[in-house]
Amino acid sequence: MRHKNAGRQFGRDTKHRRSLFRNLVTALLEHGRIETTLMKAKEIGPIAEKMITIGKRGNLNDRRLALAYIKSESVVRRLFESLSPHFLDRAGGYTRIVRTRRRLGDSAEMAIIELIGIGKEADKKETT
Repeated sequence: MRHKNAGRQFGRDTKHRRSLFRNLVTALLEHGRIETTLMKAKEIGPIAEKMITIGKRGNLNDRRLALAYIKSESVVRRLFESLSPHFLDRAGGYTRIVRTRRRLGDSAEMAIIELIGIGKEADKKETT
């Protein structure tokens, strides 16, 4: 039994799962929105929100904490210079999960996870 063991395992060992989450959070902060399975989106939401909160504090130690988790220096720079100031007046709830479809191959429920206010701007840029 898995009493008091929180989190989903996704059929991966610990290192693979942590690497998956790091890659997904890095992609989310880089692009503003990504499409993934619903369960993965629910797992990376709190991690992404924690990274944005770290970016809002913005001192040197916080930058090092973000660099220890996020894989790209350019994404960390973007987090501290443009994303975090966008959310200064918000106390939390920086991400939104929207269910989209079922994947054809395995019928997994898919979802889009996006940064609130950032994902829609990305849509407007793509259409114009």
